[in-house]
Amino acid sequence: MPELPEVETVRAGLERYVVGAKISAAQTFHPRALKTTSIATLKSVIGAKIIAVNRRGKFLWFELDREFALVAHLGMSGQLLVQPITSPKHLHLRANLVLGNSLISPKKSREKIEIRFIDQRTFGWLSVEEQSNGIPTSVAHIAYDPFEHEFDLKAVISDLKRRKSAIKSAILNQGIISGIGNIYADEALWRARLHPEIICGDLTEDEIKKVVLSAKAVMKSAIKAGGTSFDEQYKNVNGESGYFSRSLSVYGREGEPCSRCATLVRRIAFANRSSHFCPRCQR
Repeated sequence: MPELPEVETVRAGLERYVVGAKISAAQTFHPRALKTTSIATLKSVIGAKIIAVNRRGKFLWFELDREFALVAHLGMSGQLLVQPITSPKHLHLRANLVLGNSLISPKKSREKIEIRFIDQRTFGWLSVEEQSNGIPTSVAHIAYDPFEHEFDLKAVISDLKRRKSAIKSAILNQGIISGIGNIYADEALWRARLHPEIICGDLTEDEIKKVVLSAKAVMKSAIKAGGTSFDEQYKNVNGESGYFSRSLSVYGREGEPCSRCATLVRRIAFANRSSHFCPRCQR
């Protein structure tokens, strides 16, 4: 599933190409492309101007010159590609937004482009939503992510310290801190030298702080690398894969030596997921 670095990479790519453009056409090609709670069909955004592309955690949304916003969640395999309308259609194209006055590149002649929502497994969605203080309905319950100005590190540490759950489960909780998924949780805990099953209340505030700051640091590095791609299911808006997988220390590296101590990385089942860790560094 795309996590904060992948969604931020997509957001930044969209921002480069679509801000200031007007949506001249919109269409859905699959019944699950539009979220069931959407207040209107995708055609309702026709004629709207894209003011900005925003993100919180794993959610992104198009700020329009309208009272509503267009929200996108990539789910397990969603992609938002920016391509000329003349490009061949993808097999898993679920929806598109045609932009009437945009350039795919400043160096190329003017050509209509479109935002294509590709989703092989159809767990992602688009949604037309009301908003309060610039935050769409489906994003309102999501906690601030570590890159937002409003993120309160002390409050998050205090919240985690009171929890009786395992530290990995807690940092995956999007109501406490948003944007962290399975990949970056494993990487953050490895950097902090903490086992994923340690109970939050058994950790010191300094240890919890180290986990949160480690998560932010590893996600910052991943953003610079364009995110993590293991297959064709995650792409940037230009169709390129991210290459942070080359820098992963434990995630997906079961049976390989830990880069710190050479102990073989282990994988265990954890809360319907897999957790990767070093049994020596993370006791």
